Amino acid sequence: MSVRKAVPTAMRLSWLVLLALMIGEFVTDLPGPGWATTVLPAMVVLALMVATTTLQARAAAPRGEPRPPVEVEPPVTGRWSALNSPADKVPSHGTHVYGQTYAIDIVAEPEAGEGGPSARPGFRWLWPLFRRNSAFPAFGAPLLAVADATVVTASDGQRDHLSRNSLLGLVHLMLVEGNVRSIIGAHRVIGNHVILDLGDGTYAVYAHARRGSLRVKAGDTVRAGQQIARCGNSGNSSEPHLHVHLMDSPDLDDARGVPFTWRGVGVPANGETFTVDAAEQQVAEARPGTVGGAG
Repeated sequence: MSVRKAVPTAMRLSWLVLLALMIGEFVTDLPGPGWATTVLPAMVVLALMVATTTLQARAAAPRGEPRPPVEVEPPVTGRWSALNSPADKVPSHGTHVYGQTYAIDIVAEPEAGEGGPSARPGFRWLWPLFRRNSAFPAFGAPLLAVADATVVTASDGQRDHLSRNSLLGLVHLMLVEGNVRSIIGAHRVIGNHVILDLGDGTYAVYAHARRGSLRVKAGDTVRAGQQIARCGNSGNSSEPHLHVHLMDSPDLDDARGVPFTWRGVGVPANGETFTVDAAEQQVAEARPGTVGGAG
Protein backbone atom coordinates (compact mmCIF):
# COMPACT_ATOMS: atom_id res chain seq x y z
CA MET A 1 0.00 0.00 0.00
CA SER A 2 1.41 3.38 -0.94
CA VAL A 3 2.04 5.96 1.77
CA ARG A 4 0.13 9.23 1.32
CA LYS A 5 1.27 11.47 4.15
CA ALA A 6 2.90 14.46 2.44
CA VAL A 7 0.46 17.10 3.77
CA PRO A 8 -2.63 15.80 5.64
CA THR A 9 -5.91 17.25 4.40
CA ALA A 10 -6.79 18.57 7.84
CA MET A 11 -3.54 20.55 7.91
CA ARG A 12 -4.20 21.98 4.45
CA LEU A 13 -7.66 23.01 5.64
CA SER A 14 -6.23 24.77 8.68
CA TRP A 15 -3.77 26.68 6.51
CA LEU A 16 -6.50 27.77 4.11
CA VAL A 17 -8.83 28.91 6.91
CA LEU A 18 -5.97 30.89 8.49
CA LEU A 19 -5.21 32.46 5.11
CA ALA A 20 -8.87 33.41 4.67
CA LEU A 21 -8.96 35.09 8.07
CA MET A 22 -5.75 37.02 7.34
CA ILE A 23 -7.08 38.21 3.98
CA GLY A 24 -10.42 39.13 5.55
CA GLU A 25 -8.67 41.19 8.23
CA PHE A 26 -6.61 43.00 5.58
CA VAL A 27 -9.63 43.76 3.38
CA THR A 28 -11.67 45.21 6.24
CA ASP A 29 -8.95 47.85 6.78
CA LEU A 30 -9.02 49.03 3.17
CA PRO A 31 -10.75 52.32 2.29
CA GLY A 32 -13.79 52.00 0.06
CA PRO A 33 -17.47 51.17 0.07
CA GLY A 34 -18.85 49.26 3.03
CA TRP A 35 -19.94 46.31 0.92
CA ALA A 36 -16.32 45.61 0.00
CA THR A 37 -15.36 45.06 3.62
CA THR A 38 -18.13 42.52 4.16
CA VAL A 39 -18.78 40.80 0.82
CA LEU A 40 -15.16 40.37 -0.25
CA PRO A 41 -14.01 38.49 2.90
CA ALA A 42 -17.06 36.23 2.62
CA MET A 43 -16.24 35.52 -1.03
CA VAL A 44 -12.64 34.73 -0.15
CA VAL A 45 -13.67 32.30 2.58
CA LEU A 46 -16.17 30.62 0.25
CA ALA A 47 -13.56 30.27 -2.50
CA LEU A 48 -11.06 28.73 -0.09
CA MET A 49 -13.67 26.29 1.23
CA VAL A 50 -14.41 25.20 -2.34
CA ALA A 51 -10.69 24.79 -2.99
CA THR A 52 -10.29 22.70 0.16
CA THR A 53 -13.20 20.45 -0.79
CA THR A 54 -11.65 19.94 -4.21
CA LEU A 55 -8.29 19.04 -2.65
CA GLN A 56 -9.98 16.57 -0.32
CA ALA A 57 -11.88 14.90 -3.16
CA ARG A 58 -8.78 14.56 -5.32
CA ALA A 59 -6.71 13.16 -2.46
CA ALA A 60 -9.32 10.51 -1.67
CA ALA A 61 -10.16 9.50 -5.26
CA PRO A 62 -9.47 5.84 -6.09
CA ARG A 63 -6.28 4.95 -7.96
CA GLY A 64 -6.37 2.11 -10.46
CA GLU A 65 -8.79 -0.80 -10.29
CA PRO A 66 -10.87 -1.11 -7.10
CA ARG A 67 -10.11 -3.92 -4.68
CA PRO A 68 -12.42 -6.94 -4.68
CA PRO A 69 -15.33 -6.50 -2.24
CA VAL A 70 -14.49 -7.52 1.31
CA GLU A 71 -17.12 -9.86 2.72
CA VAL A 72 -18.08 -9.07 6.31
CA GLU A 73 -21.04 -9.65 8.61
CA PRO A 74 -23.94 -7.14 8.66
CA PRO A 75 -23.46 -4.46 11.35
CA VAL A 76 -27.06 -4.68 12.63
CA THR A 77 -29.92 -7.08 13.23
CA GLY A 78 -33.59 -6.56 12.52
CA ARG A 79 -35.36 -4.79 9.67
CA TRP A 80 -33.54 -1.92 7.93
CA SER A 81 -33.63 0.08 4.70
CA ALA A 82 -30.68 1.32 2.67
CA LEU A 83 -29.98 4.91 1.60
CA ASN A 84 -27.08 6.36 -0.40
CA SER A 85 -25.97 2.88 -1.41
CA PRO A 86 -22.92 2.06 -3.58
CA ALA A 87 -25.16 -0.50 -5.30
CA ASP A 88 -26.73 2.45 -7.16
CA LYS A 89 -23.82 4.83 -7.68
CA VAL A 90 -20.16 5.28 -6.80
CA PRO A 91 -19.18 7.35 -4.93
CA SER A 92 -22.36 6.63 -3.00
CA HIS A 93 -22.45 9.97 -1.17
CA GLY A 94 -21.24 12.01 -4.12
CA THR A 95 -17.69 12.30 -2.78
CA HIS A 96 -14.60 10.22 -2.03
CA VAL A 97 -13.75 12.34 1.03
CA TYR A 98 -13.15 10.50 4.32
CA GLY A 99 -12.81 7.19 2.45
CA GLN A 100 -16.58 6.97 1.92
CA THR A 101 -16.52 5.98 -1.78
CA TYR A 102 -18.48 2.80 -0.99
CA ALA A 103 -20.26 4.02 2.15
CA ILE A 104 -23.86 3.14 2.91
CA ASP A 105 -26.50 4.64 5.20
CA ILE A 106 -29.13 2.42 6.76
CA VAL A 107 -32.25 3.33 8.75
CA ALA A 108 -34.27 0.98 10.94
CA GLU A 109 -37.84 0.12 9.99
CA PRO A 110 -40.52 -0.91 12.52
CA GLU A 111 -40.89 -4.64 12.77
CA ALA A 112 -44.18 -6.08 11.51
CA GLY A 113 -46.72 -6.57 14.30
CA GLU A 114 -45.03 -4.20 16.74
CA GLY A 115 -48.22 -2.24 17.14
CA GLY A 116 -46.47 1.05 16.48
CA PRO A 117 -46.49 3.29 13.41
CA SER A 118 -46.27 1.52 10.06
CA ALA A 119 -43.17 3.44 9.03
CA ARG A 120 -40.47 5.63 10.52
CA PRO A 121 -41.05 9.41 10.50
CA GLY A 122 -40.23 10.64 7.00
CA PHE A 123 -39.32 13.91 5.34
CA ARG A 124 -41.64 16.88 5.96
CA TRP A 125 -41.58 20.08 3.95
CA LEU A 126 -42.50 22.51 6.72
CA TRP A 127 -43.65 20.96 9.99
CA PRO A 128 -42.42 19.71 12.32
CA LEU A 129 -39.05 21.32 11.73
CA PHE A 130 -37.27 18.87 14.05
CA ARG A 131 -38.18 15.63 15.81
CA ARG A 132 -36.98 13.91 18.92
CA ASN A 133 -34.67 10.96 18.32
CA SER A 134 -37.00 8.64 20.21
CA ALA A 135 -39.44 8.90 17.27
CA PHE A 136 -37.03 6.92 15.08
CA PRO A 137 -36.72 3.14 15.51
CA ALA A 138 -32.99 3.26 14.68
CA PHE A 139 -32.16 5.31 17.78
CA GLY A 140 -30.50 3.05 20.32
CA ALA A 141 -30.32 0.00 18.04
CA PRO A 142 -27.24 -2.17 18.72
CA LEU A 143 -24.29 -1.81 16.34
CA LEU A 144 -22.27 -4.98 15.83
CA ALA A 145 -18.70 -5.71 14.82
CA VAL A 146 -18.61 -6.84 11.19
CA ALA A 147 -15.58 -9.07 11.77
CA ASP A 148 -13.02 -10.12 14.33
CA ALA A 149 -11.07 -6.91 14.75
CA THR A 150 -9.01 -4.56 16.89
CA VAL A 151 -10.47 -1.22 17.92
CA VAL A 152 -8.36 1.64 16.56
CA THR A 153 -10.55 4.58 17.56
CA ALA A 154 -13.53 4.87 19.90
CA SER A 155 -14.76 8.46 20.11
CA ASP A 156 -17.68 9.44 22.33
CA GLY A 157 -19.14 12.57 23.95
CA GLN A 158 -20.83 14.46 21.10
CA ARG A 159 -24.50 15.17 21.62
CA ASP A 160 -27.35 13.51 19.72
CA HIS A 161 -29.15 16.47 18.16
CA LEU A 162 -32.77 16.62 16.98
CA SER A 163 -33.62 15.35 13.50
CA ARG A 164 -32.99 17.56 10.47
CA ASN A 165 -35.40 15.92 8.00
CA SER A 166 -37.68 18.85 7.26
CA LEU A 167 -36.89 21.27 4.41
CA LEU A 168 -35.59 24.00 6.71
CA GLY A 169 -33.80 21.43 8.85
CA LEU A 170 -31.96 20.01 5.84
CA VAL A 171 -31.03 23.47 4.59
CA HIS A 172 -29.61 24.27 8.02
CA LEU A 173 -27.73 20.94 8.09
CA MET A 174 -26.20 21.36 4.63
CA LEU A 175 -25.42 25.07 4.55
CA VAL A 176 -24.61 25.83 8.18
CA GLU A 177 -23.86 22.75 10.28
CA GLY A 178 -22.18 20.80 7.49
CA ASN A 179 -19.74 23.58 6.60
CA VAL A 180 -18.89 24.34 10.21
CA ARG A 181 -18.31 20.67 11.00
CA SER A 182 -16.10 20.24 7.91
CA ILE A 183 -13.91 23.15 8.99
CA ILE A 184 -13.53 21.78 12.52
CA GLY A 185 -12.60 18.30 11.27
CA ALA A 186 -13.75 14.85 10.19
CA HIS A 187 -14.54 13.78 13.75
CA ARG A 188 -17.27 16.41 13.91
CA VAL A 189 -18.74 15.23 10.62
CA ILE A 190 -19.03 11.57 11.59
CA GLY A 191 -19.91 12.29 15.22
CA ASN A 192 -19.39 9.62 17.86
CA HIS A 193 -17.70 6.76 16.06
CA VAL A 194 -15.73 3.53 16.16
CA ILE A 195 -12.99 2.49 13.74
CA LEU A 196 -12.04 -1.19 13.59
CA ASP A 197 -8.91 -2.75 12.11
CA LEU A 198 -10.12 -5.85 10.25
CA GLY A 199 -6.64 -6.84 9.09
CA ASP A 200 -5.20 -7.03 5.57
CA GLY A 201 -5.21 -3.24 5.27
CA THR A 202 -8.97 -2.91 5.78
CA TYR A 203 -10.72 -0.71 8.34
CA ALA A 204 -14.41 -0.28 9.18
CA VAL A 205 -15.87 2.99 10.45
CA TYR A 206 -19.23 3.32 12.23
CA ALA A 207 -20.51 6.91 12.28
CA HIS A 208 -23.19 8.84 14.23
CA ALA A 209 -23.21 6.54 17.28
CA ARG A 210 -25.29 7.43 20.32
CA ARG A 211 -23.52 9.41 23.02
CA GLY A 212 -22.50 7.26 25.96
CA SER A 213 -23.26 3.99 24.15
CA LEU A 214 -19.75 2.85 23.19
CA ARG A 215 -18.82 -0.49 24.75
CA VAL A 216 -15.23 -0.56 23.48
CA LYS A 217 -12.09 1.52 23.67
CA ALA A 218 -8.97 1.81 21.55
CA GLY A 219 -6.87 -1.35 21.77
CA ASP A 220 -9.75 -3.72 22.53
CA THR A 221 -10.26 -6.83 20.44
CA VAL A 222 -13.79 -7.73 19.35
CA ARG A 223 -15.49 -10.72 17.77
CA ALA A 224 -17.78 -10.64 14.75
CA GLY A 225 -21.32 -9.94 15.91
CA GLN A 226 -20.25 -8.40 19.22
CA GLN A 227 -22.09 -5.21 20.21
CA ILE A 228 -19.73 -2.22 20.13
CA ALA A 229 -22.13 0.75 20.38
CA ARG A 230 -25.68 1.90 19.70
CA CYS A 231 -27.11 3.84 16.79
CA GLY A 232 -27.47 7.57 17.40
CA ASN A 233 -27.79 10.96 15.73
CA SER A 234 -24.49 12.68 16.42
CA GLY A 235 -22.41 14.58 13.88
CA ASN A 236 -23.59 15.57 10.39
CA SER A 237 -26.77 13.49 10.47
CA SER A 238 -30.34 14.27 9.41
CA GLU A 239 -31.92 11.50 11.52
CA PRO A 240 -30.83 8.52 13.65
CA HIS A 241 -29.13 6.07 11.30
CA LEU A 242 -25.92 4.14 10.76
CA HIS A 243 -23.34 5.31 8.27
CA VAL A 244 -20.77 2.58 7.74
CA HIS A 245 -17.99 2.00 5.25
CA LEU A 246 -14.70 0.21 4.72
CA MET A 247 -11.47 2.02 3.93
CA ASP A 248 -7.75 1.36 3.53
CA SER A 249 -6.48 3.53 6.40
CA PRO A 250 -7.62 4.44 9.92
CA ASP A 251 -6.97 8.11 9.09
CA LEU A 252 -10.22 9.56 7.72
CA ASP A 253 -8.37 12.47 6.10
CA ASP A 254 -6.11 10.08 4.20
CA ALA A 255 -8.24 6.99 3.56
CA ARG A 256 -9.61 5.61 0.31
CA GLY A 257 -12.78 3.56 0.16
CA VAL A 258 -12.88 -0.24 -0.04
CA PRO A 259 -15.91 -2.11 -1.52
CA PHE A 260 -17.88 -4.37 0.81
CA THR A 261 -20.55 -7.04 0.78
CA TRP A 262 -22.53 -8.24 3.79
CA ARG A 263 -22.70 -11.99 4.25
CA GLY A 264 -26.26 -13.19 3.59
CA VAL A 265 -27.39 -9.73 2.45
CA GLY A 266 -25.00 -8.49 -0.22
CA VAL A 267 -25.14 -4.75 -0.91
CA PRO A 268 -28.75 -3.50 -0.52
CA ALA A 269 -29.81 -0.88 -3.08
CA ASN A 270 -31.42 2.47 -2.30
CA GLY A 271 -34.83 1.95 -0.76
CA GLU A 272 -34.32 -1.80 -0.42
CA THR A 273 -35.47 -3.26 2.88
CA PHE A 274 -33.51 -6.16 4.32
CA THR A 275 -33.76 -8.22 7.50
CA VAL A 276 -30.93 -9.74 9.50
CA ASP A 277 -31.96 -12.44 11.94
CA ALA A 278 -30.46 -12.07 15.40
CA ALA A 279 -29.99 -15.82 15.70
CA GLU A 280 -27.84 -15.82 12.56
CA GLN A 281 -25.66 -13.09 14.03
CA GLN A 282 -25.21 -15.12 17.21
CA VAL A 283 -23.97 -17.98 15.06
CA ALA A 284 -21.59 -15.57 13.32
CA GLU A 285 -20.26 -14.37 16.66
CA ALA A 286 -19.59 -17.95 17.73
CA ARG A 287 -18.01 -18.93 14.42
CA PRO A 288 -14.24 -19.37 14.91
CA GLY A 289 -11.94 -17.33 12.71
CA THR A 290 -14.53 -14.94 11.30
CA VAL A 291 -12.53 -12.18 9.67
CA GLY A 292 -12.98 -9.69 6.89
CA GLY A 293 -11.30 -11.08 3.81
CA ALA A 294 -11.62 -10.46 0.09
CA GLY A 295 -14.70 -12.14 -1.25
